[in-house]
Amino acid sequence: MSALTARLAGRRSSPAAEAEPLVALRSRAGVALIAATVLASGVASYDAYVVNVAVPAIDRHFGASVAAIQWTLTTYLLSVAALLLVAGALADRFGRRLVLAVGLGVMFVGSILCASASSIDALIGARAVQGIGAALVVPTSLALLNGTLRVSDRPRAIGMWAGLSTLATTLGPYAGGWLVDHASWRWVFLLNLPLIVLGLLVLRRVPETSGERRSLSLDALGALLAIVGLGGVIFALTEGATAGWLSARILIAFAVGGASLIALVPAERRRRAPMLRLSLFASRQFDAINVVTIFFYGAIAAAGYLIVVQLELRLGYTATQAGAALIPVTMVFLVLAPFSGALVSRIGPRWPMAAGILLFGASQIWLAQLHPGSTYVGAILPAALIRGLGLGLAVTPLTAAVLAAVGDADLGEASAINDAASRVGGVIAIALVPILIGVGAGSTLADSLTHGYHPAMIAIGGLCLVAAIVTLIFVSDERARIPTIVPPDRGCTLPTRGSAEPS
Repeated sequence: MSALTARLAGRRSSPAAEAEPLVALRSRAGVALIAATVLASGVASYDAYVVNVAVPAIDRHFGASVAAIQWTLTTYLLSVAALLLVAGALADRFGRRLVLAVGLGVMFVGSILCASASSIDALIGARAVQGIGAALVVPTSLALLNGTLRVSDRPRAIGMWAGLSTLATTLGPYAGGWLVDHASWRWVFLLNLPLIVLGLLVLRRVPETSGERRSLSLDALGALLAIVGLGGVIFALTEGATAGWLSARILIAFAVGGASLIALVPAERRRRAPMLRLSLFASRQFDAINVVTIFFYGAIAAAGYLIVVQLELRLGYTATQAGAALIPVTMVFLVLAPFSGALVSRIGPRWPMAAGILLFGASQIWLAQLHPGSTYVGAILPAALIRGLGLGLAVTPLTAAVLAAVGDADLGEASAINDAASRVGGVIAIALVPILIGVGAGSTLADSLTHGYHPAMIAIGGLCLVAAIVTLIFVSDERARIPTIVPPDRGCTLPTRGSAEPS
């Protein structure tokens, strides 16, 4: 997929494209652009994580198995992870604004299907539709922002985008929990509809990105292998605990998924315009950081899910209370992240990144002690503050390190790969939750949490320890580009030509 680099990073295009006027941030079109991209990104983030607070209510309504409940989470994440890189080729060919609008439209339809689902299977299918829409929205929103604004306005605009988008991950679970408590879990999927409509209306005032339209060059084989590979492995991990690890369908899923992922490497190596350019992985630091990203963002996703269901099912929290419990995490992150960027510019990314990951892991060990009778102030708030401190220290250095591992010409593709790695880590970790908590045939989520929550959180803390060790061994202290603050539910931010460089 040769167009991925120019599309995602907003890098230099043709001279003709450079000569075309770009939008000023302080203009009607600039304000509309910020509003549209923030709304689009916020909706995608909201849909990814708000379901956590609705899981117990959905479970009670449908009486579904643990595996089925897992699919309501992983189907969305899997669709985004598998199609993330493919969406860029469509944006190159048909235009970023158009693809973003289509993605929002697909999410609108998917949300209505989720809210009206008559069975757990229908809900899972609707979540897949939502995920397809989000795959079009996630990379395209920032690419549209970066490719439409004047170069001098891009760093400030991306900072605004990142900060405002974080509100979705901060307030979304709280608002979703309130809806679950006072209306129905179905309203969780309807809350984003006004935001989608508003985003589409504002998007009409945004000009399409300038530049030469590229011919559609989809890496169909690479995309198919990625979808089948991830889908097979996630299916086996999700269903294996209840179906039996030696059952025929689980073994077949593992075999097909693993073979597809293995075949992806030679398939991409032979293509002239691959979806995944393997030459980037010649850098040991780049490889190591993406491994760390998979582990670290996997830990973030799995821990976020486990904490919420533990609060609701074992500690008796309402959905509203569970959604609000970790708000301090984001508050600490937003305060600390700018200082983390300054620290990286002075001493390099390795030590802040390792320290942040270790602090995040320590917070999971603390939260592993949660049990009926634990108080919020004594058991949850201190761990939430440590968790926010860890994220604030780790996220910016991780982004800086991955950008430092490649040359300027490869910044866009490196960003896209790291973003995909964060989402792959999240979907795999969520799929592993039934294994971590010891789900067996016929057991409920609440039953499994009784004895499985503590070891699962300890295992997540151990995953962070491994990520920190890999960081200390393989990540250099090169002082690199300091990226714009990125919400902790995302991977690497996308660089701009106006990004700060160390002197």
